[in-house]
Amino acid sequence: MGAGSAAVLLVAGGSLALLTPGLRDARLTAPARDVFAAAARGLLAGVLPQGAAARAQAIDATLARIDALVANLPPAAQQELSQLLALLASAPGRRIFAGLERPWPQAAVGEIQSALDEMRLSSIALRQQAYQALHDIVGAAYFADRSTWGTLGYPGPEGI
Repeated sequence: MGAGSAAVLLVAGGSLALLTPGLRDARLTAPARDVFAAAARGLLAGVLPQGAAARAQAIDATLARIDALVANLPPAAQQELSQLLALLASAPGRRIFAGLERPWPQAAVGEIQSALDEMRLSSIALRQQAYQALHDIVGAAYFADRSTWGTLGYPGPEGI
C-alpha cells in the first residue's frame, strides 16, 4: 500500500509539473512560492518577527534566498523539487500528500504545522522526504541571513 501510494504520487507530481511546474527557469513559480511561504510560516513560527509587515518582509527575503539556492542545484535536483512543488501546490496533492484542506496561503499556522507533522511522521518515505526537503530548504534559507543568527544565540563567526 505505501509503495503503491508513493508511485501514484510520483506519477501525479510528474504529470502536474508538466502543466504547472514548481520551477520555471530555475526560479520558484507563484504556486511554489505559496508553498514555501506557508512552510516558512509553519516551520519558523517561533522565530519570525512578530509584526505582520516585518514577518512578511522576512518571508519574502527567505523566498529570495530559496530562489538563489534553487538556481545552484543540479538540474536533476531542480526537476525533482519542481515536481514536488507542483504536487504540493495542486489542490489534490495538497489534500492527499500534505493532508491540508485549505490552500497554502489561506491556511492557519496551526493547520500548516499539522500538515507538515503528518508528512514528517508518515509511514510513507516519500512524504517524509518531502517534509525534510521543505524543512531543510526553509531553514537554510532563513538562517543564511546574519540578521537571524541572534534567534539561535549565535553571535556570528569569531574574528581572527
